[in-house]
Amino acid sequence: MSTLSILHKLKLKRSATKRNIVKFYDEATEDYEFWSADFNMHFGYYIPFKTNLFKRDTMLNEMNQQVFNRLNVSKQNSLVADLGCGIGGTMRYGLRKYPLLHIIGVTLSSFQVREGNKRLRQTNGLILEENYTNTSFQNNTVDGAYAIESFCHSGHSAQALKEAYRILKPSSRLVIADAFLKKDHEQLCLGSNYCYDQLCKGWSLEGLGNIQQVKEKLTEIGFKNIVIEDKSFRVAPSVLHVPIAITGFLIKKLIKREIIKSQSWKNLKGSLFALLSGLHMKSFGYYLITAEK
Repeated sequence: MSTLSILHKLKLKRSATKRNIVKFYDEATEDYEFWSADFNMHFGYYIPFKTNLFKRDTMLNEMNQQVFNRLNVSKQNSLVADLGCGIGGTMRYGLRKYPLLHIIGVTLSSFQVREGNKRLRQTNGLILEENYTNTSFQNNTVDGAYAIESFCHSGHSAQALKEAYRILKPSSRLVIADAFLKKDHEQLCLGSNYCYDQLCKGWSLEGLGNIQQVKEKLTEIGFKNIVIEDKSFRVAPSVLHVPIAITGFLIKKLIKREIIKSQSWKNLKGSLFALLSGLHMKSFGYYLITAEK
């Protein structure tokens, strides 16, 4: 089946996944607009003299580019899956740069599906309301797949990794950009453990996977040529924007006399503890993982 046929079929298909959308996904989107004008719901990648330390979206979009570089797909008529696409910020970046690419994203949030697809009109992009652990893609139909800070919501589960493996064509790649534990949860010191628990509560995360155990899972599933890159120092400059963004968000709300929703407080708290967790470099790291089917 051709890429265009797959895209057309999915556009006609109604989502058959669960409808009980986690409140976090719906309400977090408005908060992330303040984080990124391009709706990049993730941290950035700093390269001296290429990205701007004071312009957050230059770093956030560079993370998008780093992921697309590692996918190594043909930029014409290839089909790529965004597993946990949010409102489609990374998809829009990819389609602006590679307009002949086809990208289909999945999210649990009906709000993100509706608003994201508005922004993807006149492009080769589509967002479906589906769970990335159980998508409607057929076996061996996707030329590449990526997950940017989304698999953490399922604890970097084997189920999510297996689903990515199932939908990928042979020799195609999965790229994951995310934070991971460097040791088991039980081995964390008191401070690291507190930051970790608060991070998970604030951002509704099931947990972060242990980087070595995730590599073992990928191998057991059948992935090969697994490359794990610690990019913590590249990501750190964008993480340092967290207190600035939080302060600006609160000032804006106070000026407009708007009520700050309970979920917004949780998001802000999660962001703060993401920064604090990053200071515990023996326990946490930010990695780019590339794995080939």
